Amino acid sequence: MSPSPRIKGWCPGAWRPMATGDGLLVRVRPPLGQLSREQVVALCDAAETFGSGLIELTSRANLQLRGVTDASWPPLMAFLVEHQLVSDDPEAERQPQLMLAPAWQKGDDTPTIARLLQTRGSELATMPGKVGIAIDAGNAPVLVDSAADFRIERSTEGDLLVRADGYALGTAVSDTDAAVEQLIRLTHWFVATGGWDAGRMRRHTAPLPDWAPADTAPASLGEKLALGEHREGIVVGLPFGRVAAETLREAVSQTSARVVQVTPWRRLLLKDCDTLPAVDGLIRHNSDPRLAMDACPGAPYCEQASVATQPLAEKLSGLVEGTVHISGCAKGCARRSAADVCLVGEAGRFNLIVNGSADSTPVKTGLTESEALDVIRKLSESP
Repeated sequence: MSPSPRIKGWCPGAWRPMATGDGLLVRVRPPLGQLSREQVVALCDAAETFGSGLIELTSRANLQLRGVTDASWPPLMAFLVEHQLVSDDPEAERQPQLMLAPAWQKGDDTPTIARLLQTRGSELATMPGKVGIAIDAGNAPVLVDSAADFRIERSTEGDLLVRADGYALGTAVSDTDAAVEQLIRLTHWFVATGGWDAGRMRRHTAPLPDWAPADTAPASLGEKLALGEHREGIVVGLPFGRVAAETLREAVSQTSARVVQVTPWRRLLLKDCDTLPAVDGLIRHNSDPRLAMDACPGAPYCEQASVATQPLAEKLSGLVEGTVHISGCAKGCARRSAADVCLVGEAGRFNLIVNGSADSTPVKTGLTESEALDVIRKLSESP
């Protein structure tokens, strides 16, 4: 099978890579949201051998390799299949993305539901490529701010519920099997009532069916994983969701971690690890200002970006007390919500938005990088 790299409007995968400014983007979905130590090392080897050596952690808790070429893609796929990082069946990638709440443990409902869904994946309706499912069945939901169209969560009473994105309340279910059955039924309702035209559940205007009443409140929001020590191991951060393969390999090699769990928050949980790796290129402290910043890959990595974003993000680190979003174009892929300061690339310059998102009206336009820095310094110094 050959890749279709120029098609846009869908999420890239491994069997269906996407062309970007620096080559093909190949996305790997870690099974159950985690990789073994050996698989992490293999992924690092793949990034260096077949790509640019850069690995990214996405907001959907996927890992992706950059800089893959048309010539290196076929041997890359053979390598990924060999190390069980990708299924040998391209059709498996067409099933909706499953995002698991991080830090799950063996015996929890979260991996149990994920395995049930994987077993019954062929029963899900065929839906638009960006549709995703969040399995967030811990004591308190933690994936509320992460993009997903259907969610399995815990209610305020401690029971399971199934919730459609865009609704504050969900439908109570009796157990894990019932949750999976309800979710499968919801996907078919979504398609039958015009879901393909809407594209995403939050844009779908059809009222929920009588058998899926939105009448049960989810449990109060839980906390994201803090950096540092965790009951399951050590949590480290990736600056702007990126890491060199060499850095990640060194970090894993320095620790006793047997498993690495991914998160949608640019953080990795090194399970069964009791030592914080002293490796440059990782974030190890919760006070690091880059944790409050979102920056897309920008130019030259993304062909739609007209500006380099991450060098400017590094320079802005610590200048703004609140949230910062730097986007290479008006799509604003790195952040859906508003930020205190947002810089958006347009025709090689930056537009400045205050308290808004990438598609909001700018207060200043056509700024060079140095001008943008000067303006933001003045904003941060003003009372």
